[in-house]
Amino acid sequence: MSIHRRTALAAAVAATTLALTGCATAASTSDAASDTAVTEGGDLVFAIGNDPISLNPSGTGSGNDTLYVTRQLVDSLLYQDPETGTLEPWLATEWSSNDDATVFTFELRDDVSFSDGSPLTAADVKGTFDDIVAAGAESQAISSFIGYAETVAVDDDTVEVHFAAPNAAFPSSAASVALGIVAESTRATPFAERADGSAVVGSGPFTLDEYTKDVQTVLERRDDYAWGPTPLGNDGAAHLDTVTFQVVPEAGVRTGSLASAQVDVIGGVQPIDVQTLEDGGFPLVHRGNPGATFGVYFNEARPIVADRTVREAIANAIDAEEVRDTALNDLFAVATSSLAATTPGFADQSGSFAFDPDHAEELLDEAGWATGSDGIRERDGERLSLDLAWITNFGPNQTSLELIQQQLKAVGIEVNLVGGTVPEFLKLQESGDFDLSWQNLSRADGDVLRTTYSTAATNRLHLDDPELESLLQEQAAVADAAGRDAVLADAQERIATEFHQVPVHELTSILGTQPTVHGVTLGADSRLDSLVAAWKSAE
Repeated sequence: MSIHRRTALAAAVAATTLALTGCATAASTSDAASDTAVTEGGDLVFAIGNDPISLNPSGTGSGNDTLYVTRQLVDSLLYQDPETGTLEPWLATEWSSNDDATVFTFELRDDVSFSDGSPLTAADVKGTFDDIVAAGAESQAISSFIGYAETVAVDDDTVEVHFAAPNAAFPSSAASVALGIVAESTRATPFAERADGSAVVGSGPFTLDEYTKDVQTVLERRDDYAWGPTPLGNDGAAHLDTVTFQVVPEAGVRTGSLASAQVDVIGGVQPIDVQTLEDGGFPLVHRGNPGATFGVYFNEARPIVADRTVREAIANAIDAEEVRDTALNDLFAVATSSLAATTPGFADQSGSFAFDPDHAEELLDEAGWATGSDGIRERDGERLSLDLAWITNFGPNQTSLELIQQQLKAVGIEVNLVGGTVPEFLKLQESGDFDLSWQNLSRADGDVLRTTYSTAATNRLHLDDPELESLLQEQAAVADAAGRDAVLADAQERIATEFHQVPVHELTSILGTQPTVHGVTLGADSRLDSLVAAWKSAE
């Protein structure tokens, strides 16, 4: 591995471009450039597949469907432009870093208020970040605070975030929904009691009107909102009066609801429905997700998959292209690395992966796993049977995994699929009671590798790879974009050659809309962006 020199982070991080490669497509927005005059008012009905579970922005919900809702309630310090990848002002007007990326300073707007009327101050940023750290594993945002020391409110409009070790990715984290700033009244409510949203007070363009579990979440426009991010094209109050997120679990029913004009937008469009919607004249909003790719991950604390030879055999037994073609469509890319191609720092590792079941069988033979009477391999009386944990919130997951299950069975590996909701999956990961997992993580920064694989992070995969750990920590300290990308490339190579993950496919977020809907966009993380600029034209 090459040795990379640590370089100082430029003081004016505001001018730094993250250079996302191919991260946006012409279909990443719903006719936002229409020449038609914007219509004020109206009600948008948005069908999602899963109940949010938690409306606490930093809590753990049901993945994308949760973040679609909570993005409307809270604002973040920064905004990452999905078209350019640059970090833009939002609640912060300026930001900078010290030379070793351990202290980040944010200058706040002085005209922002929360929906309860209280003004935004540096104390709210400090309180929000301290609250996340205190929540620990209960918070989905905790991985952004690895090495956190403290947040200091220098004065009402200036806040410093201190880390004990370099964290060059923190500015991009500060643009995420999970780090959205909440008011003191929210923080005064115990973390575990915020799920129904009644205690969630943010500075976003909408407020919570009603939450009925497994039915719907209704949001109302906040009339005094006046600080939307510039790239969205509306820094004033939202055009829409209300947004209703209806829970419609069946993808086919969501598609039918759009076709029959019962809803205005649907999320989680399934690959099988893409052609139907296109033929029906319903515009699609789609964008490849940056971050960690969908694939097979290994709990290397488990003896069978702690063996690199077994991991390599599993990689050789999986036909990723067949999985993509069977469960998905051409809007989804076959993964060639632990990072998706839309992520800053992506490096193609396809040379490490090839579908070669004959070689897979040779490797298993070498490792002492002999074929048993029913075709499943055995060694020293132990059956080659692995439990694979997965999340049920993305429809094609089951089809993908049933095919992978068949592919692995063909070389003598038995896979038991253990599906569940996001909280159930995370609980299983915490317990360590799994051999394999099927997962991804959308984030517009290559530091997602550190939060996924580092033994100093959540450590749910229990790796023992000092070389990889060194690279993951090094990239967090390199400010220069090219230098950091080089370290991330080495980290991806290490993950690939040690088979710490078998990449299968990248995720693409797909929304379907009525032709009358405008300004519905996907953010840099390919999740629903703020709806402050969304509107509906007359039918």
